[in-house]
Amino acid sequence: MRQIILDTETTGLEPSEGHRVIEIGCVELINRRASSNRYQQYLNPEREIDAGAMEVHGITNEMVAEKPKFADIAQSLLDFIEGAELIIHNAPFDVGFLNSELTRMANNGKPVRIDEICTVVDTLKLARSMHPGQKNDLNSLCGRYSVDNSHRTLHGALLDAEILADVYLAMTGGQTGLFEDTHSHMKGATTGNIVATPSDIRRLDPKRPKLPVIAASAEELAEHQVWLEELDKKSGGKCLWKKLDTVPS
Repeated sequence: MRQIILDTETTGLEPSEGHRVIEIGCVELINRRASSNRYQQYLNPEREIDAGAMEVHGITNEMVAEKPKFADIAQSLLDFIEGAELIIHNAPFDVGFLNSELTRMANNGKPVRIDEICTVVDTLKLARSMHPGQKNDLNSLCGRYSVDNSHRTLHGALLDAEILADVYLAMTGGQTGLFEDTHSHMKGATTGNIVATPSDIRRLDPKRPKLPVIAASAEELAEHQVWLEELDKKSGGKCLWKKLDTVPS
């Protein structure tokens, strides 16, 4: 499964008022794991950047004056995202701007539309359904899901895409890493309920040798208990493993 976390920065808020894209940032996920593939491009918007927008992302007119125009990089962007599932926070904003850019360069032909070559998931809509009545901007979600965004002093398309990747995995998987590096070298991820079908079941030879059972050491049991206490704290006392550990054998 290929997913692309995508974000843009723009000269203002409304493409209908002639505002343009000035940065595109993408992070690729393969089977819910971040790959090394990134896509980032600063763009010359061929217009001034609004002062209010500049305060948000810190991108100045001078910074993008010598950058390529959207038409120069459009094909490389489409090649990168085509066929993927796009994960975007407040998707109508970013998709609207990108579709506006694609329409502008179509020269009266039929423009390509982002939502025609990719499926789109709006994490803002998803967050609102999961946390109704709460703040669901990216900073609030970082706090809610313990995602470090301390380095985010200004918005940036690639930076925000990288942060959103962590938030999205936490929102949709519960735990993106079952045991972190500080607890174990083992890594795991949950991707929802997995249902085994008859074709998934492999029968083992009943005559096979029994596997050895290696008991955990006292040190490993203590580390396991510390991790369960941490999970229990983060989940508000809902760690079922901790409860199972207290059931007499």
